[in-house]
Amino acid sequence: MFYAIPLENRPTWRNPPWMTVLLILVNMAVWWGPQRSENKAEERAATFYAKSALPAIELPAYLDWLDQTGAKHARQARLAYARKQYADLAEAMNQATPFLAKLRADEVITPADRRYDAWKAARAEYDAMLPQPFTARWAQDHNPGAEWRPVTWLSSAFLHGSTGHLLGNMLFLFLFGCSVELALTAAFGRATYLAFYLLGAVGASAMATWAYTGQGGLGLGASGAVSALMGMYAVLYRMRRIRFFYQFLVYFNYVTAPALLLLPAWIANELLQHWLGGRGIAYMAHLGGLLTGAALMALALAVRRIEAPATAAAPAEADEGHAAQVALARKLTGELHFERAASAWKAAAKLRPRDADTLRQWFNLAKLWPASEDFHRCARLVFALPGKDDATLALQHASYRTYLDVAKPGARLQADDMVRLARRFTRAREFTDAERLCQALLRTAPEHPRLAETLCLCATGLLQAGEPQRARAWLPELMKRAPDEPVTRLLAQA
Repeated sequence: MFYAIPLENRPTWRNPPWMTVLLILVNMAVWWGPQRSENKAEERAATFYAKSALPAIELPAYLDWLDQTGAKHARQARLAYARKQYADLAEAMNQATPFLAKLRADEVITPADRRYDAWKAARAEYDAMLPQPFTARWAQDHNPGAEWRPVTWLSSAFLHGSTGHLLGNMLFLFLFGCSVELALTAAFGRATYLAFYLLGAVGASAMATWAYTGQGGLGLGASGAVSALMGMYAVLYRMRRIRFFYQFLVYFNYVTAPALLLLPAWIANELLQHWLGGRGIAYMAHLGGLLTGAALMALALAVRRIEAPATAAAPAEADEGHAAQVALARKLTGELHFERAASAWKAAAKLRPRDADTLRQWFNLAKLWPASEDFHRCARLVFALPGKDDATLALQHASYRTYLDVAKPGARLQADDMVRLARRFTRAREFTDAERLCQALLRTAPEHPRLAETLCLCATGLLQAGEPQRARAWLPELMKRAPDEPVTRLLAQA
């Protein structure tokens, strides 16, 4: 699994992304309106089905049909039947259009069957409880022999399978849609943005039709159209460096990279997931959306120049100003003009307050004036760095030790600083300093809202590091502040 989320782009409320907001509202209205009503009616019908005589009569025939047609989920269906998960099987059967047609035409349970009358009565009662189909009507139907309905290539993009499915898609729609809408609106108008979104949905559905027709099930969700927005975003920003949060399998981190490099990464992920046989997610629809969106934005750029919205992380002016200040600071340091060099590093840090190398250079010079306000300010910026990589943790720990040693008249650590550093030093296995910070917090900020959580983290880290005696020393405080936490119970039992 791989995904990347841009962190730097924010909507401007002087020109609100109201078309993106409108698309989100439409998707939510469809889910919590007709789809939700349909789901509730289906739940009532499923409860009746599971308690009726229908499972014993129909489901064995349905399982045989799955085997005969070579359905991928035939084995899972038999396991569900053995576990008496009749409601789930009824839901799956209702989506198997060919089998359902035969069933209702009396070709599965025939009039010659001695159970026919009982089945017919129970089936009529069950059918009467089922709502008029909405999701199945407007979703893509990938069942063998399904009717050709091009309208579903678009309508399926406004349907979802669950609340989590909806909310996940809407989050990505907002994150990518705001920037793309702002750029396309400035160049062509909002109608073009809407048209590109809908064309992206159609492109995703076309790829899904090619990949999944005849394999069974329904295709639905906004993820194909959202993938098109991701493709547009990558082509729009091209080689501009964007700060992303990404996850690959169980590893996650932040990275600043050219936006266009993410397009092949996204494409490779969808192809890999498809080849690995991922179930329940239409990876090829995502791929179709990515390719369609990238092609549409490339076409738009060929027709007219489009200005990508400025990013908060590194606008061109800030990049140039930062580079100039760094060059000046290095030059002044080489000439031994340390005070002027420190001022230049300070100016560079103002442009990039989260650049670890800039802060390290400024800190190393500012410590020459340990009583200065700049030294204390620089230390706070170093301690606030968000990165959790080993290099950042090492920088923060080394800076903390230096700050304690040389700061005049003394260190000015706030409670939030101490909490953050205690947690980070625990992760870095610098337990001595982590414990000292916890003790300082107990003395100076005993009511801090994150103190109990921090103590638990420190004690857990000590246990994992093979230091049970040191961990047990925190038991009295843990019993007082976090008596129900697992680490407290574990230490109390030891």
